[in-house]
Amino acid sequence: MKVLVPVKRVVDYNVKVRVKSDGTGVDIANVKMSMNPFDEIAVEEAVRLKEKGVVTEIVAVSCGVTQCQETLRTAMAIGADRGILVECADELQPLAVAKLLKALVDKEQPGLVILGKQAIDDDCNQTGQMLAALGKMPQGTFASKVEVADGKLKVTREIDGGLETLSLNLPAVVTTDLRLNEPRYVTLPNIMKAKKKPLEVLKPADLGVDVSSKIKTLKVSEPPKRGAGIKVPDVATLVAKLKNEAKVI
Repeated sequence: MKVLVPVKRVVDYNVKVRVKSDGTGVDIANVKMSMNPFDEIAVEEAVRLKEKGVVTEIVAVSCGVTQCQETLRTAMAIGADRGILVECADELQPLAVAKLLKALVDKEQPGLVILGKQAIDDDCNQTGQMLAALGKMPQGTFASKVEVADGKLKVTREIDGGLETLSLNLPAVVTTDLRLNEPRYVTLPNIMKAKKKPLEVLKPADLGVDVSSKIKTLKVSEPPKRGAGIKVPDVATLVAKLKNEAKVI
């Protein structure tokens, strides 16, 4: 079974994000970029399925600028067999990415698509669900356990009331949650091997997909600074302030 694993290049989670002075977006100049942590979990899960003998080939996919090749090389260092970059200089929104992935699913015919439940930059949590809808595939979101047996996919997912177990027909779409696994440390020998693995570069036009933006960002601003707290002498003063100033009671 072939597995398709989409990965996204995002600002590293250790970096303090700053807004551009003109308010048009987030400043990523000279900022460390890395693979989206949820996508890293997806790659790790695909590799574990391959180690169990369930999966025969892992194809890592990324959509974005040329530098996304670095993210794909990281995925190949973890264990992906090859990479595909859909190169596009424009900012891609979830629906555009889902359409590109749908075109790649039609081209590659994978038995399973595993991707992170959301990206840590926009927190949209939409691409996996949109891909499943476009491809008319069953989906298991927020997966904390994935098993393949008897030609079916068993997904344990986290819901508000606890855990829910789904049995899905293949091909299917799975989005990963934090508790699914802990990604392995990428060793230097594997990084060197990844440089020799095949990486195909496509354009959205090659897949026949229109990626023009449907949403316009008007302004990006930082949240207001948190004000300093105050001390009150007694409970009566606290209640009075909550009632008259904060107006929460």
